[in-house]
Amino acid sequence: MKALSRRAIAMALGASAVMAGSAATAQDKVVNLYSARHYQTDEKLYEGFTKLTGIKVNRIEGKEDEIIERIRNEGANSPADVMITVDMGRIWKAEQAGLLAPVKSAVLDQRVPANLRDPEGKWFGFSTRARVLIYAKDKLQPAQVARYEDIASPNFKGKVCARSGGHVYNLSLLSAIIATQGEEKAEAWAKGVVANMGRPPQGGDTDQIKAVAAGQCDVAISNSYYFARIVNSTKDEDKALAAKVAIMFPNQADRGTHVNVSGGGLVKTAPNKESAIKYLEYLVSDEAQRYFANGNNEYPVAEVKTNNAALEGWGAFKMDQVNIGALGRNQAKAQAIFDKVGWK
Repeated sequence: MKALSRRAIAMALGASAVMAGSAATAQDKVVNLYSARHYQTDEKLYEGFTKLTGIKVNRIEGKEDEIIERIRNEGANSPADVMITVDMGRIWKAEQAGLLAPVKSAVLDQRVPANLRDPEGKWFGFSTRARVLIYAKDKLQPAQVARYEDIASPNFKGKVCARSGGHVYNLSLLSAIIATQGEEKAEAWAKGVVANMGRPPQGGDTDQIKAVAAGQCDVAISNSYYFARIVNSTKDEDKALAAKVAIMFPNQADRGTHVNVSGGGLVKTAPNKESAIKYLEYLVSDEAQRYFANGNNEYPVAEVKTNNAALEGWGAFKMDQVNIGALGRNQAKAQAIFDKVGWK
Protein backbone atom coordinates (compact mmCIF):
# COMPACT_ATOMS: atom_id res chain seq x y z
CA MET A 1 0.00 0.00 0.00
CA LYS A 2 1.35 3.40 -0.98
CA ALA A 3 2.30 5.68 1.88
CA LEU A 4 0.41 8.95 2.21
CA SER A 5 2.06 12.16 3.38
CA ARG A 6 0.27 14.63 5.65
CA ARG A 7 -0.37 16.85 2.62
CA ALA A 8 -1.72 13.97 0.56
CA ILE A 9 -4.03 12.74 3.27
CA ALA A 10 -5.23 16.29 3.91
CA MET A 11 -6.10 16.68 0.22
CA ALA A 12 -7.82 13.30 0.19
CA LEU A 13 -9.87 13.96 3.31
CA GLY A 14 -13.31 15.06 2.28
CA ALA A 15 -13.05 13.48 -1.18
CA SER A 16 -15.38 10.72 -0.05
CA ALA A 17 -19.14 10.55 0.18
CA VAL A 18 -21.59 8.48 2.15
CA MET A 19 -23.36 5.98 -0.08
CA ALA A 20 -26.63 6.65 1.69
CA GLY A 21 -27.85 9.75 3.52
CA SER A 22 -27.41 13.45 3.01
CA ALA A 23 -24.00 15.11 2.92
CA ALA A 24 -22.95 17.28 5.81
CA THR A 25 -22.26 20.94 5.30
CA ALA A 26 -18.80 22.40 4.91
CA GLN A 27 -19.32 24.29 8.18
CA ASP A 28 -19.04 21.12 10.28
CA LYS A 29 -16.18 21.69 12.72
CA VAL A 30 -16.77 18.86 15.19
CA VAL A 31 -16.87 15.10 15.15
CA ASN A 32 -18.55 13.26 18.01
CA LEU A 33 -16.65 10.07 18.77
CA TYR A 34 -18.08 7.24 20.86
CA SER A 35 -15.07 5.12 21.77
CA ALA A 36 -14.38 1.94 23.71
CA ARG A 37 -10.62 2.55 23.47
CA HIS A 38 -9.24 3.68 26.83
CA TYR A 39 -5.62 4.41 25.98
CA GLN A 40 -4.11 7.75 27.03
CA THR A 41 -1.82 7.55 24.02
CA ASP A 42 -4.88 8.05 21.77
CA GLU A 43 -4.79 11.72 22.77
CA LYS A 44 -2.20 12.09 20.00
CA LEU A 45 -4.78 10.90 17.49
CA TYR A 46 -7.29 13.52 18.51
CA GLU A 47 -4.73 16.30 18.66
CA GLY A 48 -3.24 15.36 15.29
CA PHE A 49 -6.62 15.33 13.57
CA THR A 50 -7.65 18.70 14.97
CA LYS A 51 -4.30 20.24 14.08
CA LEU A 52 -4.61 18.97 10.50
CA THR A 53 -8.26 19.79 9.86
CA GLY A 54 -9.39 22.30 12.47
CA ILE A 55 -12.17 19.88 13.46
CA LYS A 56 -12.61 19.30 17.19
CA VAL A 57 -13.04 15.76 18.48
CA ASN A 58 -15.70 15.43 21.19
CA ARG A 59 -15.40 12.10 22.98
CA ILE A 60 -17.66 9.85 24.97
CA GLU A 61 -15.85 6.79 26.28
CA GLY A 62 -17.31 3.63 27.76
CA LYS A 63 -17.20 -0.13 27.71
CA GLU A 64 -17.84 -1.85 24.39
CA ASP A 65 -21.40 -3.05 24.99
CA GLU A 66 -22.28 0.20 26.76
CA ILE A 67 -21.26 2.25 23.72
CA ILE A 68 -23.38 0.13 21.40
CA GLU A 69 -26.39 0.22 23.73
CA ARG A 70 -26.11 3.96 24.21
CA ILE A 71 -26.19 4.66 20.47
CA ARG A 72 -29.12 2.27 20.09
CA ASN A 73 -31.06 3.96 22.89
CA GLU A 74 -30.38 7.45 21.59
CA GLY A 75 -31.88 6.47 18.25
CA ALA A 76 -32.29 9.06 15.51
CA ASN A 77 -31.31 11.85 17.91
CA SER A 78 -27.91 10.38 18.78
CA PRO A 79 -25.07 12.90 18.51
CA ALA A 80 -22.65 10.07 17.71
CA ASP A 81 -20.77 10.44 14.42
CA VAL A 82 -18.15 7.71 14.72
CA MET A 83 -18.05 4.53 16.80
CA ILE A 84 -14.69 2.93 17.58
CA THR A 85 -14.27 -0.28 19.56
CA VAL A 86 -11.90 -3.21 19.95
CA ASP A 87 -12.40 -6.71 18.53
CA MET A 88 -14.42 -7.61 15.47
CA GLY A 89 -16.96 -9.47 17.58
CA ARG A 90 -18.06 -6.17 19.08
CA ILE A 91 -17.99 -4.27 15.79
CA TRP A 92 -20.21 -7.04 14.41
CA LYS A 93 -22.75 -6.40 17.16
CA ALA A 94 -22.98 -2.76 16.13
CA GLU A 95 -23.40 -3.68 12.48
CA GLN A 96 -26.10 -6.24 13.26
CA ALA A 97 -27.91 -3.66 15.37
CA GLY A 98 -28.11 -1.44 12.28
CA LEU A 99 -26.00 1.31 13.82
CA LEU A 100 -23.42 1.74 11.05
CA ALA A 101 -23.75 3.35 7.64
CA PRO A 102 -21.77 2.34 4.54
CA VAL A 103 -19.00 4.71 3.50
CA LYS A 104 -17.51 4.98 0.03
CA SER A 105 -13.91 6.15 0.39
CA ALA A 106 -10.99 5.67 -1.97
CA VAL A 107 -8.62 6.48 0.89
CA LEU A 108 -10.02 3.80 3.18
CA ASP A 109 -10.22 1.22 0.40
CA GLN A 110 -6.60 1.88 -0.54
CA ARG A 111 -5.16 1.89 2.96
CA VAL A 112 -7.14 -0.87 4.69
CA PRO A 113 -6.58 -4.43 3.36
CA ALA A 114 -9.72 -6.09 2.04
CA ASN A 115 -9.77 -8.75 4.77
CA LEU A 116 -9.78 -6.01 7.44
CA ARG A 117 -12.82 -4.06 6.21
CA ASP A 118 -16.45 -4.62 5.33
CA PRO A 119 -17.05 -5.07 1.59
CA GLU A 120 -19.90 -2.56 1.87
CA GLY A 121 -17.86 -0.06 3.87
CA LYS A 122 -19.83 -0.32 7.11
CA TRP A 123 -16.73 -0.89 9.22
CA PHE A 124 -12.95 -0.69 8.92
CA GLY A 125 -10.03 -2.00 10.93
CA PHE A 126 -7.55 0.73 11.91
CA SER A 127 -5.00 -1.34 13.83
CA THR A 128 -4.42 -5.04 14.38
CA ARG A 129 -3.26 -7.32 17.13
CA ALA A 130 -2.11 -10.89 16.51
CA ARG A 131 -3.29 -13.80 18.67
CA VAL A 132 0.06 -15.41 19.39
CA LEU A 133 1.61 -18.16 21.48
CA ILE A 134 3.97 -17.21 24.31
CA TYR A 135 6.26 -20.04 25.36
CA ALA A 136 8.95 -20.77 27.94
CA LYS A 137 12.34 -20.56 26.26
CA ASP A 138 13.95 -23.03 28.66
CA LYS A 139 11.31 -25.73 28.04
CA LEU A 140 10.24 -25.51 24.41
CA GLN A 141 11.72 -25.04 20.96
CA PRO A 142 9.97 -22.83 18.39
CA ALA A 143 9.14 -25.82 16.20
CA GLN A 144 7.08 -27.32 19.02
CA VAL A 145 4.64 -24.39 18.98
CA ALA A 146 4.64 -23.54 15.28
CA ARG A 147 0.87 -23.99 14.90
CA TYR A 148 -2.22 -23.39 17.02
CA GLU A 149 -2.92 -27.09 16.52
CA ASP A 150 0.26 -28.00 18.43
CA ILE A 151 -1.08 -26.91 21.82
CA ALA A 152 -4.05 -29.27 21.39
CA SER A 153 -1.67 -32.24 21.12
CA PRO A 154 -1.49 -34.71 24.03
CA ASN A 155 2.19 -33.74 24.27
CA PHE A 156 1.08 -30.55 26.02
CA LYS A 157 -0.94 -32.22 28.79
CA GLY A 158 -0.98 -29.87 31.79
CA LYS A 159 1.19 -27.29 30.01
CA VAL A 160 -1.24 -24.74 28.51
CA CYS A 161 -2.58 -21.52 30.06
CA ALA A 162 -5.45 -19.45 28.67
CA ARG A 163 -8.05 -16.91 29.68
CA SER A 164 -11.78 -17.59 29.68
CA GLY A 165 -13.49 -19.12 26.69
CA GLY A 166 -16.21 -16.53 27.15
CA HIS A 167 -13.84 -13.65 26.45
CA VAL A 168 -14.21 -12.10 23.03
CA TYR A 169 -10.48 -12.53 22.19
CA ASN A 170 -10.75 -16.31 22.41
CA LEU A 171 -14.19 -16.34 20.82
CA SER A 172 -12.74 -14.52 17.82
CA LEU A 173 -9.81 -16.94 17.58
CA LEU A 174 -12.14 -19.94 17.55
CA SER A 175 -14.44 -18.13 15.11
CA ALA A 176 -11.49 -17.79 12.73
CA ILE A 177 -10.68 -21.49 13.10
CA ILE A 178 -14.31 -22.30 12.29
CA ALA A 179 -14.07 -20.13 9.18
CA THR A 180 -10.89 -21.78 7.91
CA GLN A 181 -11.08 -25.33 9.27
CA GLY A 182 -14.78 -26.00 9.88
CA GLU A 183 -16.74 -26.60 13.07
CA GLU A 184 -15.64 -30.21 13.57
CA LYS A 185 -11.93 -29.37 13.59
CA ALA A 186 -12.56 -26.25 15.64
CA GLU A 187 -14.29 -28.33 18.31
CA ALA A 188 -11.52 -30.92 18.30
CA TRP A 189 -8.95 -28.15 18.79
CA ALA A 190 -10.85 -26.54 21.65
CA LYS A 191 -11.36 -29.91 23.31
CA GLY A 192 -7.66 -30.68 23.03
CA VAL A 193 -6.62 -27.36 24.54
CA VAL A 194 -9.00 -27.81 27.48
CA ALA A 195 -7.53 -31.26 28.12
CA ASN A 196 -4.05 -29.70 28.20
CA MET A 197 -4.74 -26.79 30.55
CA GLY A 198 -2.38 -26.55 33.49
CA ARG A 199 -4.91 -24.51 35.48
CA PRO A 200 -8.51 -23.33 35.07
CA PRO A 201 -8.91 -20.38 32.68
CA GLN A 202 -8.33 -17.17 34.61
CA GLY A 203 -7.03 -13.62 34.34
CA GLY A 204 -6.15 -11.55 31.30
CA ASP A 205 -3.50 -11.99 28.63
CA THR A 206 -0.72 -10.46 30.74
CA ASP A 207 -1.54 -12.98 33.46
CA GLN A 208 -1.01 -15.81 30.96
CA ILE A 209 2.43 -14.46 30.05
CA LYS A 210 3.37 -14.19 33.72
CA ALA A 211 2.18 -17.75 34.31
CA VAL A 212 4.54 -19.04 31.62
CA ALA A 213 7.46 -17.09 33.11
CA ALA A 214 6.59 -18.45 36.58
CA GLY A 215 6.60 -22.05 35.34
CA GLN A 216 2.88 -22.63 35.83
CA CYS A 217 2.61 -23.64 32.20
CA ASP A 218 4.89 -23.95 29.19
CA VAL A 219 2.81 -22.05 26.64
CA ALA A 220 -0.07 -19.55 26.66
CA ILE A 221 -2.34 -17.73 24.25
CA SER A 222 -2.06 -13.93 24.21
CA ASN A 223 -2.59 -10.88 22.04
CA SER A 224 0.69 -9.55 20.69
CA TYR A 225 0.41 -6.05 22.11
CA TYR A 226 0.40 -7.31 25.70
CA PHE A 227 3.78 -8.91 25.17
CA ALA A 228 5.05 -5.90 23.22
CA ARG A 229 4.30 -3.73 26.26
CA ILE A 230 6.50 -6.00 28.38
CA VAL A 231 9.31 -6.14 25.80
CA ASN A 232 9.33 -2.35 25.42
CA SER A 233 9.14 -1.68 29.16
CA THR A 234 12.06 -0.16 31.04
CA LYS A 235 11.02 -1.78 34.33
CA ASP A 236 13.43 -4.37 35.70
CA GLU A 237 10.64 -6.83 36.49
CA ASP A 238 9.36 -6.64 32.92
CA LYS A 239 12.85 -7.11 31.51
CA ALA A 240 13.25 -10.22 33.67
CA LEU A 241 9.87 -11.48 32.51
CA ALA A 242 10.65 -10.91 28.83
CA ALA A 243 13.94 -12.77 29.18
CA LYS A 244 12.16 -15.98 30.16
CA VAL A 245 9.63 -16.24 27.35
CA ALA A 246 9.41 -15.90 23.58
CA ILE A 247 6.72 -15.15 21.02
CA MET A 248 5.50 -17.40 18.22
CA PHE A 249 3.30 -16.28 15.33
CA PRO A 250 1.49 -19.55 14.60
CA ASN A 251 0.73 -21.22 11.26
CA GLN A 252 3.24 -19.31 9.17
CA ALA A 253 3.67 -22.32 6.89
CA ASP A 254 -0.05 -22.57 6.11
CA ARG A 255 -3.04 -20.26 6.74
CA GLY A 256 -1.24 -17.61 8.80
CA THR A 257 -1.70 -16.11 12.26
CA HIS A 258 -5.13 -15.00 13.42
CA VAL A 259 -5.47 -11.23 13.83
CA ASN A 260 -8.16 -9.01 15.20
CA VAL A 261 -8.71 -5.29 14.95
CA SER A 262 -9.49 -2.10 16.71
CA GLY A 263 -11.93 -0.45 14.34
CA GLY A 264 -15.35 0.96 13.69
CA GLY A 265 -17.26 3.14 11.31
CA LEU A 266 -19.73 5.89 10.59
CA VAL A 267 -22.83 5.95 12.77
CA LYS A 268 -25.96 5.75 10.63
CA THR A 269 -27.56 8.83 12.21
CA ALA A 270 -24.35 10.92 12.30
CA PRO A 271 -25.15 14.65 12.34
CA ASN A 272 -21.65 15.52 11.10
CA LYS A 273 -21.08 13.00 8.32
CA GLU A 274 -18.45 14.95 6.41
CA SER A 275 -16.31 15.51 9.50
CA ALA A 276 -16.84 11.89 10.52
CA ILE A 277 -15.53 10.54 7.23
CA LYS A 278 -12.55 12.86 7.43
CA TYR A 279 -11.78 11.42 10.85
CA LEU A 280 -12.05 7.83 9.61
CA GLU A 281 -9.71 8.64 6.75
CA TYR A 282 -7.28 10.36 9.10
CA LEU A 283 -7.02 7.17 11.15
CA VAL A 284 -5.32 5.42 8.20
CA SER A 285 -2.85 8.23 7.50
CA ASP A 286 0.83 7.54 8.11
CA GLU A 287 0.78 9.81 11.15
CA ALA A 288 -2.18 8.12 12.83
CA GLN A 289 -0.97 4.63 11.98
CA ARG A 290 2.29 5.37 13.77
CA TYR A 291 0.36 6.57 16.81
CA PHE A 292 -1.42 3.20 16.99
CA ALA A 293 1.91 1.37 16.82
CA ASN A 294 4.11 3.59 18.96
CA GLY A 295 1.42 4.48 21.48
CA ASN A 296 -0.25 1.15 22.14
CA ASN A 297 1.95 -1.50 20.48
CA GLU A 298 -0.66 -2.35 17.84
CA TYR A 299 0.19 -3.23 14.26
CA PRO A 300 -0.73 -0.61 11.64
CA VAL A 301 -3.13 -1.76 8.94
CA ALA A 302 -1.22 0.34 6.40
CA GLU A 303 2.41 -0.23 5.52
CA VAL A 304 4.29 2.36 7.56
CA LYS A 305 7.59 2.35 9.38
CA THR A 306 7.16 2.55 13.15
CA ASN A 307 9.45 3.36 16.05
CA ASN A 308 8.23 0.39 18.07
CA ALA A 309 11.23 -1.75 19.00
CA ALA A 310 9.21 -4.91 19.71
CA LEU A 311 7.11 -4.80 16.54
CA GLU A 312 10.04 -3.94 14.30
CA GLY A 313 12.20 -6.56 16.01
CA TRP A 314 9.68 -9.33 15.45
CA GLY A 315 9.42 -8.45 11.77
CA ALA A 316 6.64 -9.13 9.30
CA PHE A 317 4.42 -12.17 9.65
CA LYS A 318 1.87 -13.97 7.51
CA MET A 319 -1.67 -12.99 8.45
CA ASP A 320 -4.75 -15.20 8.15
CA GLN A 321 -6.57 -13.75 5.14
CA VAL A 322 -10.11 -14.71 6.15
CA ASN A 323 -12.29 -11.60 6.17
CA ILE A 324 -12.64 -10.70 9.83
CA GLY A 325 -16.38 -10.29 9.43
CA ALA A 326 -16.42 -14.05 9.97
CA LEU A 327 -15.30 -13.47 13.55
CA GLY A 328 -18.67 -11.91 14.28
CA ARG A 329 -20.75 -14.29 12.20
CA ASN A 330 -19.23 -17.34 13.91
CA GLN A 331 -19.21 -16.01 17.45
CA ALA A 332 -22.34 -17.85 18.60
CA LYS A 333 -20.97 -21.10 17.18
CA ALA A 334 -17.66 -20.51 18.93
CA GLN A 335 -19.36 -19.93 22.27
CA ALA A 336 -21.43 -23.09 21.84
CA ILE A 337 -18.25 -25.09 21.21
CA PHE A 338 -16.45 -23.63 24.23
CA ASP A 339 -19.46 -24.43 26.40
CA LYS A 340 -19.61 -27.97 25.04
CA VAL A 341 -15.93 -28.77 25.67
CA GLY A 342 -15.83 -27.08 29.07
CA TRP A 343 -13.63 -24.10 28.25
CA LYS A 344 -15.09 -21.98 31.04
